[in-house]
This record gives sequence, C-alpha cells and structure tokens, in this order.
Amino acid sequence: MGKLQIGRVAPDFTLAATGDKKIRLRSLRGSHVVLFFYPKDNTPGCTQEGVAFKEHHAAFKRGKTIILGISRDSIASHERFREKFDFPFDLLSDPDEKVCNAYDVIREKNMYGRTVIGIERSTFLIDSSGKLRNEWRKVRVKGHVEAVLDAVKDL
Repeated sequence: MGKLQIGRVAPDFTLAATGDKKIRLRSLRGSHVVLFFYPKDNTPGCTQEGVAFKEHHAAFKRGKTIILGISRDSIASHERFREKFDFPFDLLSDPDEKVCNAYDVIREKNMYGRTVIGIERSTFLIDSSGKLRNEWRKVRVKGHVEAVLDAVKDL
C-alpha cells in the first residue's frame, strides 16, 4: 500500500463487509467514496456519526458517492450495529489493522485516564478516479457529515 497523500491514488484494499461481501476499493472507481474510520460499534459517538451519514445518505447518493464505515470490530458486530440503526451503507472489518495503518488512523488515545491504542475518528474522500481528495482527522461528529457532503459537491 502506498503513502497517503492528497491528490495521489488512495491505498487500495480488500476487506470483508456486511451483507456477506468483500469490498475492494479499486473496484469502486467511477463513484466517489467516503471512508469513515471509527473506533467501535454501538458506542455513542460512533452511533451518532453513523446516523448522521444515514440521514444524508440520499444526498451522497445523488452525488454518486459510496459511504463505507471501517473499524476493527468483527463482521458479526457490524451486522448487529448496521441492523440496529438501519444503516444503508456497508461496514467493513479490519481486525488486523492493515487498512487502518495504511490510512494512518491508529493512535495512542487517553480513555478515562488510561492510555490505549485505537482508531482516531477520521474520514477520507476519494474521487471517482481513485485519488484522495480530502481528509478529516480527529473528527468531532457535530457538523462533520455536512462538511464531507460539501466537499463531495465540490468534486
């Protein structure tokens, strides 16, 4: 996998996804892709973010954009999370952190006074030719999805 850089082709990957699928990023060319990396299924911030992407899903679809959520959780956990909140997009499982590392989202974080290693909430916008067009790191959920949608409209 290549080095992550705006304007360059985004690192390709193949991951297991909800709906008993395997998704390869390169196979999605022709559509824009939003990859949102999140720490854990069924946690408050991750649920808020997923619901926000769900609420704007139709607008992303009109912009020929596919939304994919990625975390280290298992497919079984993703299936429950997706079903519980009726997400209209797939969730991908990266248990060995290969894709998380390629997109440089694994960080040391402080949780309740303890240092842990986990996914830093991050989003990447990849255009229809496979090039990375935008990245958001240390994402705060409020207003984030709208900012991503605005960036899609500018493509």
